[in-house]
Amino acid sequence: MAFVPRVFSGIKPSGDLHLGNYLGAIKRFVPLQDTHQTIYCVVDMHAITVWQEPEDLRRWTYEIAAGYIAAGLDPTRSIIFNQSQVMEHAELSWIFNCVARMGWMERMTQFKDKAGENAEAVSLGLFAYPSLMAADILLYKSTGVPVGDDQKQHLELTRDIAKKFNHDFRRQTKALGYEADYFPITETLATGPAMRVKSLKDGARKMSKSDASDLSTIYMMDDADAIAKKIKRATTDPEPLPSEAAGLEGRAEAENLVGIYAALAGTSVVDVLTEFGGAGWGRFKPALSDLAVSVLAPIAGEMRRLVGDFTEMDRILRDGADRARAIAQPHMDEIRKIVGFVR
Repeated sequence: MAFVPRVFSGIKPSGDLHLGNYLGAIKRFVPLQDTHQTIYCVVDMHAITVWQEPEDLRRWTYEIAAGYIAAGLDPTRSIIFNQSQVMEHAELSWIFNCVARMGWMERMTQFKDKAGENAEAVSLGLFAYPSLMAADILLYKSTGVPVGDDQKQHLELTRDIAKKFNHDFRRQTKALGYEADYFPITETLATGPAMRVKSLKDGARKMSKSDASDLSTIYMMDDADAIAKKIKRATTDPEPLPSEAAGLEGRAEAENLVGIYAALAGTSVVDVLTEFGGAGWGRFKPALSDLAVSVLAPIAGEMRRLVGDFTEMDRILRDGADRARAIAQPHMDEIRKIVGFVR
């Protein structure tokens, strides 16, 4: 039985949507509508692995869904919903908790980074959330996931869980009429510049909504003045831009800004340096500001309109959840039979 070419991905509603979310994820989601069945989730269950104010969680859920649509996702072509409306995610996550091994989870570097030195005080959910991520993907038998560099380890875990489930339950799966594996071995779909957008103030750090300096992050609903101000004050070095990509080595801030320009323009780093090689920051930064405003302003305007229309956003999310559930429920019915649950 061949697997349907299907993509799943999601963004966690734990802060305002920013440029890193757009360039590293959402912008890459849109063209996949033409080649795959696409399912894009607001992963609100992942968000509560750390404390969230409920009012903020609701606001950010609407904002991310609005960002999806404003950036070009069509809710009639893609399935757009928030995770907590389809509880099969949680059910499959528990089964995967019993498939995954403790050693696999303990190797997850993101948990170590987020927990820091106080690992015993964080939630169990934060430790186990890669299992929920695997459930998100495999619940729909997704064949591909557009992930950034920081999530590749979690996708490897998803693949390990799928392989172990397929191996452990091969006899039961065949009894249901499957000649091959039950779950696909999901592939990563990750290419292009600015896959991991860095802070505008520190090229060694990822752009983040939790950064102490507001100047480090461009938010998707920033106005033109705010975007221009943040780019103007972005950290650089005294050297002009090189003419070749090799000249960016060891220049993290320069590499970040050039990558942002390339991703916004839909071109390559090589082409950007062909145009701006030898130029100083006094020429490049205004050009980057103009480009960022031209790309982001229409998205911001549409996001503001959508987040102001709660009735429409609720309708879109409910419709998406119904369509997601129509795929998830038959899969869960089979998985319950495979693992031996009586219903």
